[in-house]
Amino acid sequence: MQRIQLQPWSSASAEELPAVKRFHIWTIGCQMNEAESAKAAALLRQAGYLPAAHEWEADLVIVNTCVVRQQAEDKALGYIGALARLKRRRPEVRIAVTGCLVTGQEERLAERFPWVDLWYGPSDFARLTRLIPELSEVDIDLVELPHYYPEGQADPEVTAFVPVIYGCNFVCSYCIVPYRRGRERSRPVEHVVAEVTRLAEQGVREVTLLGQTVNAYGHDLPGQPDLADLLAHVHEVPGIERIRFLTSHPKYFSDKLIRAIADLPKVCEHVNLPVQAGDDEVLRRMRRNYSVQEYRERIARIREWIPDVTLSTDIIVGFPGESEEQFLNTYRLLEEIRFDKVHVAMYSPRPGTLSARWVDDVPREEKRRRHRAIEELQERIARERNQRYLGRTVEVLVDGVARGRWRGRTRGNTLVFFEAAGEWRGRLVPVRITEVSPWYLLGEPAVVGAPEPAGVAH
Repeated sequence: MQRIQLQPWSSASAEELPAVKRFHIWTIGCQMNEAESAKAAALLRQAGYLPAAHEWEADLVIVNTCVVRQQAEDKALGYIGALARLKRRRPEVRIAVTGCLVTGQEERLAERFPWVDLWYGPSDFARLTRLIPELSEVDIDLVELPHYYPEGQADPEVTAFVPVIYGCNFVCSYCIVPYRRGRERSRPVEHVVAEVTRLAEQGVREVTLLGQTVNAYGHDLPGQPDLADLLAHVHEVPGIERIRFLTSHPKYFSDKLIRAIADLPKVCEHVNLPVQAGDDEVLRRMRRNYSVQEYRERIARIREWIPDVTLSTDIIVGFPGESEEQFLNTYRLLEEIRFDKVHVAMYSPRPGTLSARWVDDVPREEKRRRHRAIEELQERIARERNQRYLGRTVEVLVDGVARGRWRGRTRGNTLVFFEAAGEWRGRLVPVRITEVSPWYLLGEPAVVGAPEPAGVAH
C-alpha cells in the first residue's frame, strides 16, 4: 500500500479551533466522483458546515475513493490508513468513506479500518444522516448543486459537473464500475434542466453532463429521451454559454447525437470517445461490442459533420494476452486518427471482473514500455496538431488563475493561459495564440475590454 503523509499537525488544541463545524473532503477518481464530492459539500453547507483547508481543521472528513486502477485504490487506502493518526489525536472527528471502494466491501473495510465512522456507497447521500444529524433538516433531493464556494471566495464557479445518468449496463471484462455503481439510472430531463438553471442563476457558464456511459442516457425513462434530446433542452437554459458531456461509448454514438453537436451552438465541438485498443481480438476480449473499423467509421462521421472537432480517447496497454503485434495495431490506430488527447493506462486486474480470472501475462516492465511509447507518440501528435492554433484567435472561457496567469479552455477543451490586467474570470475572451505546446497554448487577449466575440476559431 502506498504511504500517504497527511498535512502537518496543527499546534492548536481542539479548544482553540473555531466553534463552527467544518468539513474536509478528499477525492480521487473520475469527474463523477468530483461531482458527488461537490454535492456532499453543498449538503453540508446547507446543514451549517463550512469547508476546512486541511484534515486536522475539520470536524468531519469525507474520503471519496476510486478503484478503477490499482494506483487509485492504493492512494485511497493509504489516505484512509493515515487518518488513524488524526482519530487518535482528536477522537471526536468523524470520518466517512464513500466511492467505488465501498460497495459490497463495508464489513471487510470496517474490520481493517475501525477508526472510520461511516461507509456509504456512491451517491448514497441519505446515509450521511447517520453521522450528521443536521442533514435530517435538509431536502437531499433538492440540493443538486455540484459545487460549493470555499470560505472567503465570493465569486461563483464558472464551470460545473452535472450527473445525468448513474451506473453502467455494459460489462467490459476489465471494468469494476458496473459492480460498484450498479445498473444505469437516468435522471429525468426536467430534473437536469432545473439543476442547470439554478447553476446558471449562480453564475455558472459551462456545464458538463456526466455519466459512466453518458450517451446511454434516457433509455430507462418514459418516452426514452436520448442524450441529443437532453442537450437540446439544456441548450435553452439562459446564461449557459457552453455544454459538454462525457464519457461516451462508441456503440451509442449515433448520427442524431453527432448532428446535435453540429447544430446546437452551445454544445462544444469536443468528443471524448474511448477506444481502449486498436485490435479486434483485444476488443473482443475486453467485451467492447464494436470493431476497429466500426470505430473508424464513427470518427469519420464525426469529423465529416463537425470539421473543427477535437477528439480525445482512452487506451489500456498490457491487457491480458496482448501481443506485441496487437499493441502495434493500437499504436498504428493512434497514428492514423491523430487524437488531440489520449489518456493511457496500464492494465491492472480489478477483483470481481472477468479479466481478473485470467493470467496477467504482460510483464509490468513491458506495460511501462508500451505506456511510454503511447505517451511519446501522443506528445508528438499533440504538438503537431496544436500548431494549427499558432497566430489564430480562439474563444476562451476563463475559469481562474494558475501561476500568475489567467487560465481557461477553448470550445475544443484545449487549455489556454494568458497574462492581462483586470478581472477576466467568467468571461469569454478572444485570445490570440502566440506559443503552443503539446499540453496547452499561450496567448494574449486580442482586444482588451472588448465585448464577448462571436465566430472565432474553436
